Amino acid sequence: MELVYLLFAALFGIIFVSSTFKVLANWERAVILRLGKFNRMTGPGPIFLLPFGIDRAYRVDTRIVTLDVPRQDMMTRDNVPVSVDAIVLFNVTDPRAAILNIENFMRTTSLIAQTTLRSTIGQCELDELLAQRERINQTLQAVIDEQTEPYGVKVTAVEVRDVSLPETMKRAMAAQAEAERDKRAKVINAEGEFQAAERLTQAANMMSKEPAALQLRYLQSMREIASERSSMTILPIPIDLLTPFVEMAKRANEQAKEAASEAPAPAPATTPTLAATPETPSLNAAGNGDTAPALSAYSAAAQHEPAPRS
Repeated sequence: MELVYLLFAALFGIIFVSSTFKVLANWERAVILRLGKFNRMTGPGPIFLLPFGIDRAYRVDTRIVTLDVPRQDMMTRDNVPVSVDAIVLFNVTDPRAAILNIENFMRTTSLIAQTTLRSTIGQCELDELLAQRERINQTLQAVIDEQTEPYGVKVTAVEVRDVSLPETMKRAMAAQAEAERDKRAKVINAEGEFQAAERLTQAANMMSKEPAALQLRYLQSMREIASERSSMTILPIPIDLLTPFVEMAKRANEQAKEAASEAPAPAPATTPTLAATPETPSLNAAGNGDTAPALSAYSAAAQHEPAPRS
């Protein structure tokens, strides 16, 4: 019997010690309720509780918790459908409030993060969502932290992890990006042409002041052409070599025009007159030199002349 009593005593001692003596890790805190009322907050290390349900300890983990926000389908302010997911980093800074002020702070924080993510993304345009990710993360953190502060939860960071777009929107954005790159390329090319034109103008002004510079440039071009392996060689001729020939041609044209303008005009052609006879009256008219009456008289005389006899 004594052995049985010893076993019962040992069992009772183990149960008593296990219910009254606890050891908390360095990241744990315990909220002690005595007879249902808040008594104290303790930890880490060993703690002692009154047995038989008088004291009840609720452990709270104060380490940073990574909360995965499920993917949310929503519409942006410019009516573009997107699918967004995020992560939330938070920790419990006030274990007493996390136990006494709310039933389940983990689930509440998750639901607040989901609703805040939907409302914040709905107020942004697509370009802001893609280009200003840092600002959106800060806005999400501030809004979620403000709502979780009453129950002792501190949100340290919120990161939008992925933004999924429809395939049609991806193709449209790709076309827009390509057009933007073409625009930049054309602008850069135009600026290069403008700068090159300015440099060429400056070089032309310098060469016009120093004619020897043009000759040096001509010889350098000849050297570059001769160094290439080609069956055909192009020899550029300066325009100055052709200037005397052009001037000679101009002077020859001017002399020809002057000679043509100084030549005498040809005399007008005269019609020979026939002496007036009884058989052939004068072909010229007596008054104003008109030959038509004379020709008419000649024709009439020829008609009245008798035919010769055989």
